[in-house]
Amino acid sequence: MATYLELKQQAEKLMAQAEEMRQQETQQAIDEIKAKMKAYGLTAQDLGFGGGGTRARRAPRAKSSGTDKAVKYRGPNGETWSGGRGRKPQWVRDALASGKSLEEFQVK
Repeated sequence: MATYLELKQQAEKLMAQAEEMRQQETQQAIDEIKAKMKAYGLTAQDLGFGGGGTRARRAPRAKSSGTDKAVKYRGPNGETWSGGRGRKPQWVRDALASGKSLEEFQVK
């Protein structure tokens, strides 16, 4: 039965062989792609890679939900509200229903 060190050495040897094989297969794939691109007159831009270079494409930016608004009101539990258009937050509605005014929560 093989020892741990012997198995580890075998695993490292196999990993080196696998990496060498991966590099060879990658180069073969690149050569095949280049040959087909040349045969069909394709460019990197035709394949959707931008300006023909090898630069990676940027991921699209996430759309923001508008511009950041300054906080005008702070609730009793640290909630914030900019006082903008639309529905008031529940904590504001609750405070107004209990007889408080917005001025009590205004950030100064």
